[in-house]
Amino acid sequence: MSERPPELGWMRLFVEIARLGSFSAAATLLGLTQPAVSYQIRRLEEQFGVTLLRRRHRGVELTAEGERLLEVTAKAIGDIDALARSFRVEAQRPVVRLRTDYAFSALWLIPRMDGFRHLHPETDMQIVATQRLAAGFRDEADVAVVFGTRAEFGSVGTLLLPEKIVPVCTQGFLDRNGPFDDPGQLAKARLIHLDAPLPSPWFDWRSYFAEFSVLRDINAGRGDISFNTYSLVVQAALSEQGVAIGWMGLVDTLLSARMLLEAGPPLEAPDHGYWLVPPRSPNIHSERLSAWLSDEVKRNGG
Repeated sequence: MSERPPELGWMRLFVEIARLGSFSAAATLLGLTQPAVSYQIRRLEEQFGVTLLRRRHRGVELTAEGERLLEVTAKAIGDIDALARSFRVEAQRPVVRLRTDYAFSALWLIPRMDGFRHLHPETDMQIVATQRLAAGFRDEADVAVVFGTRAEFGSVGTLLLPEKIVPVCTQGFLDRNGPFDDPGQLAKARLIHLDAPLPSPWFDWRSYFAEFSVLRDINAGRGDISFNTYSLVVQAALSEQGVAIGWMGLVDTLLSARMLLEAGPPLEAPDHGYWLVPPRSPNIHSERLSAWLSDEVKRNGG
């Protein structure tokens, strides 16, 4: 007996013959000739070394070995057919791609994604998170949410979240190191920084203190710490490592839950922030995602 496993087509043929009880009916269903069906069943029986079907005057019936084989193959063929159907359904499901940065995706989008899925369960969402904005980013996504200035994106996008920041820390850090009644006192605290090119495209501690005409001695040895990803900045603040700059819209839920507290006066830059940029060729899915993003910001007081 050959050790080579039977081919899937032979297994499907055997299952259909067993189900219909007829070589000719199975041949018609599968678009084969009856001699071809008979030949393939003989090959299958030779391969197993047993008789699987008994030829009767009005059809065929399974032998005991055929019953055992049918029990296995019918389930396998059924599972394969179900998987193939699911592949086809998944291939037909629309996918809308959103391109944004790590901070927006981790702190604003992910906690709210269920809202979009509830409204549009037929649409899958793909998040492409990156800090690098390629020149052709509008051609690489259905919707983009990007941080920048009105001069950069005002002609093609809509301001979704204006830049408004406030220093934040935990109650525990404030109790041990505060109070921070003014930016001058805040300048003496241990600070958490987000790495950025100079000049920074967003508020950093340097520009924050400059707005209040506060000079900070960078050599005072306060044990500042810096990260290249904003989600790590927030995690460090939650771990009571220092005071961080909190972007409103990204840390709102943490402030509402009092996991973080405001530790200084806020600042705004109305021409800076997160911009909602549509693709060059909008479609119904990009329009639905854009509408949901805008509505979600308004609903949350953004």
